[in-house]
Amino acid sequence: MDPIQLTEAFKYLGAGIACIGMGIAALGVGNIFGNFLSGALRNPTASDGQFARAFIGAALAEGLGIFCLVVALVLLFVV
Repeated sequence: MDPIQLTEAFKYLGAGIACIGMGIAALGVGNIFGNFLSGALRNPTASDGQFARAFIGAALAEGLGIFCLVVALVLLFVV
């Protein structure tokens, strides 16, 4: 196998692994809001105080997903 072809194969493999990270971040956001909703239904009076924390957690998880997207795009189009 030609070294150039091998480099292209590893580039696509790395981009695919980075895309798996985006999917895991999406699962994390779903987990955060699912647990928030479960807790809010159990204790509705405490849900107002926890709503901001749920958004902070979702923003951090989405930030990691966007970072994985940037890594995948850099691998595909820059390297």
